[in-house]
Amino acid sequence: MERTLTIDEAKAVPLEVLLKQVASTHEAIRIVLDDKDEVDITPTPTLKPLITFEGYVPDGWKDAIYEPKR
Repeated sequence: MERTLTIDEAKAVPLEVLLKQVASTHEAIRIVLDDKDEVDITPTPTLKPLITFEGYVPDGWKDAIYEPKR
């Protein structure tokens, strides 16, 4: 869902409060500047950590890939 505020409504709220609302609710806010212009403040998704695999990389692996074929 997205909230829409006029520029006057947005001015009444401190910027820090507005940004914290976007971050905590994960909902975008659209600010209407005038009849033509609008600004969207959209949260970014939180990424999950990458999976780690057990194992190892053998020494010299890179050299083995680039050795010329005989």
